[in-house]
Amino acid sequence: MTVKTNRLFFVDAMRAWAILMMLQGHFIDGLLDPVFRDTSNTAYDIWLYFRGITAPVFFTVSGFIFTYLLIRVPQNGIENPRISKGIRRGLQLLLIGYLLRMNLGGLFKGEIYDSFYLVDVLHCIGLSILGLIGIYVLTAKKKAYVFPTVLVLITLVLFLFERVYKDWSYPFLPDFLANYLTKANGSVFTIIPWFGYTTIGAFISVLFTRFKNYRYLYPAAISIALAVGYLLIYQSSNFFEFVYESTGLNFLGLLLTNNYLFIRLGNVFVVFAVFMILRQLMTNKTVLKIGASTLSIYVIHFVILYGSFTGLGLYRFFNHSLSPAIVIPGALAFMIVCTWLALQYNKYELGIKTQISSGLAFIKTQAIELKELSIPVLREVFIRIRLFLRRVFRTVRS
Repeated sequence: MTVKTNRLFFVDAMRAWAILMMLQGHFIDGLLDPVFRDTSNTAYDIWLYFRGITAPVFFTVSGFIFTYLLIRVPQNGIENPRISKGIRRGLQLLLIGYLLRMNLGGLFKGEIYDSFYLVDVLHCIGLSILGLIGIYVLTAKKKAYVFPTVLVLITLVLFLFERVYKDWSYPFLPDFLANYLTKANGSVFTIIPWFGYTTIGAFISVLFTRFKNYRYLYPAAISIALAVGYLLIYQSSNFFEFVYESTGLNFLGLLLTNNYLFIRLGNVFVVFAVFMILRQLMTNKTVLKIGASTLSIYVIHFVILYGSFTGLGLYRFFNHSLSPAIVIPGALAFMIVCTWLALQYNKYELGIKTQISSGLAFIKTQAIELKELSIPVLREVFIRIRLFLRRVFRTVRS
């Protein structure tokens, strides 16, 4: 088994873990009664901490996988065939993100609710993919170090200045654009600072690709990931405090009030290290299928939990009302159901898409035939109407 295949296996396993963590996290957070949200409770505190790791891992892995596929082909720059595929994928995620927030009841009334314009995970990942493509194209003809350097610099800028731009409301932008930059209107995620996790994931994939033939790739990668993870989690705040006291830079003072981005990045590196250590156990077919089905799982979970299209989701009926005795087994069942439905869909995806394509082709054919049949009829109707109008106008003139 090659290093390349192993690397993709452990990353797909990370993505599977992240999507399952997201399922139970959304279920418990949305349905657990607030009376049980006690951070002094060790079990709840541990759950809350790990829930905070999910999104950073998911964004980082998404950036890793997309960039890995982008840069491993021999073509470089605009000739790279992965660019067009990536653009389609990014736009697809944006479209699905908006569709999941559509309410059919509102459409029947001729209304589009404000929640339709809110930004969530799919919007940010789709836009992040388009952003990575833009960076890749702009740096393709530069020195080899430019692309990874730009990726790291973007992460640093977004994370270091997060406390500066966090409260900006962007009143000069339409709400549907401002929602990508601020949570003031109710967006769950925003492209900044979350794009920073995607770019650091892309940077990691560049390192893996360039050192793929290194004999001690995994021992070195595991050691570096653990070291960087430790420094970011336990020492980054001390470092920023030292620099702030030495320089008096205001943005560092703001950063010290909540250094969660760098600490969560440290968590991501530790998760990478753990999955690399266990990489030989990450070849289970079901796990890999789950990792490859994250979009289907996300869509299904959104429909069941939040009631996309109809508004009739679990969140509407059990919002913040369940006890741990119900919500914990419920979360497990929710994970199993969403995953099983997604795997079943993927099993028959080709057939489903073929049926949809056949249906669309049939509708198109019928529309063309109807057009051809209707043209003579419409022409005759037009002639008769014109003659009638001429007679009317002649009578009026007389």
